[in-house]
Amino acid sequence: MARDLALLIPEIAVLLTAVGALIAEMLRRPQIALLVAVSGLIVATGLTVSLIGEDTTVFGGSFRVDDLSVWAKLILLPATILAIFLARVDVRGTVREGTVYSLLCFATIGALVLAGAGDTMFLVLGTLLTGLATFALVAYPDTDPATEAAMKFFVFASVTGAIMIFGLSYWFGAAGSTLLADLPGMDTMPMAVLLGFVAVVVGLGYKASLVPFHFWAPDAYEGGPLSIAAYLSVVPKIGALFALAQVVRDLPPESGWTAIIAGLAVLTMTYGYLAALAQTNVIRLLAYSSIAQSGYFLLGILAVGASELALPSIILFAAAYAAMNLGAFAVAASTGRTLNDFDGLGRAQPLIGLAMVIFLLSLVGIPPLAGFVGKFLLFAAAIDVQYTWVAVVAIINSVLSLAVYLRLVVPMYRQGNVVVARTDIWLKAVLIIALTVTLLLGVFAQVFVGPFA
Repeated sequence: MARDLALLIPEIAVLLTAVGALIAEMLRRPQIALLVAVSGLIVATGLTVSLIGEDTTVFGGSFRVDDLSVWAKLILLPATILAIFLARVDVRGTVREGTVYSLLCFATIGALVLAGAGDTMFLVLGTLLTGLATFALVAYPDTDPATEAAMKFFVFASVTGAIMIFGLSYWFGAAGSTLLADLPGMDTMPMAVLLGFVAVVVGLGYKASLVPFHFWAPDAYEGGPLSIAAYLSVVPKIGALFALAQVVRDLPPESGWTAIIAGLAVLTMTYGYLAALAQTNVIRLLAYSSIAQSGYFLLGILAVGASELALPSIILFAAAYAAMNLGAFAVAASTGRTLNDFDGLGRAQPLIGLAMVIFLLSLVGIPPLAGFVGKFLLFAAAIDVQYTWVAVVAIINSVLSLAVYLRLVVPMYRQGNVVVARTDIWLKAVLIIALTVTLLLGVFAQVFVGPFA
């Protein structure tokens, strides 16, 4: 028991942080709640560093402490800190400010549970933890759009969650166990494997906003606070995709699950960018962009268990995606929600304009930025397992994405209104950190790839 708890010390630290922030809010001390949340997440991140290289399980194999779960913490905990900085701008001075910081920490615990899931019950628990917290966060503004978005989010989560739980009963019946490590024992029951996997894809696909389980995302991103949209686009998404990677590591390869993932990857990338082309609202555009980016993650998941590039590609792209997506939302927070708000931004605020261009080009996958490194490894992983056609479709969609992001870049550098961007210290902090990671992860790619080589 002592060993297991020691390996879970980062998760315990996040839980204590969430409770501490909630207590500070109960005492009506939102600034203390902010301090507790940020310092607690920093401590949890530091505690995680000592776990790098671990490959074990705790509590009878139900939770995994491996590369996926450890790097999930090293990516998602700092990402949550940046989301809290953005939230500070949105909710400062409101009635329940400290509650937001606490709920963000609780939701992150759910994402970490998903990323380290070694048992089907942890898939359910992680989905519920992230869901319950994020429903409330989306509805926080108490406006009609926010309430409607939260209700859609809740209903969609309820249906997809029920489908996942029902499908997992097939796995329990066939394997006689809820542990993912026992899934290989179903190699003689391909139909049970496939039915359970489809249900899991539905449950995790909604959390990762994979097409066709994405319908809640644009409305939730637009209706809720912008900081919560940024959070939803990164932390629960990466947690769900890491959970999917944990699942497929133990699935019998003969079950045909790779064909399902390949089809979802193509559908998600293509639909996401085509829908983004039609948007005039920047938040909805970024929502569809994040949907498309989920499709790229699936290239790495395709190769899990069959290529050494699979896990490094997923982890590195997750780090790059978190930085560049949070950076893009930070610029939107400082500028506005419509394309018209970006008219002349690059001329009036050259540094903010340049940062936005870098984030968008990184999302496209232009070298030498972080997005290029992540996508290059994802393409290589897919090709390594004979899914070259999916990699080709992904490359074509990267070209299409250039048209999507140019819809933001072009207005920024044409003559237009004088844009007065917000220069809040919290937004500056997010921009600087996200920009630094986006550049360093790309320029010094070999340093970051080295530990996985």
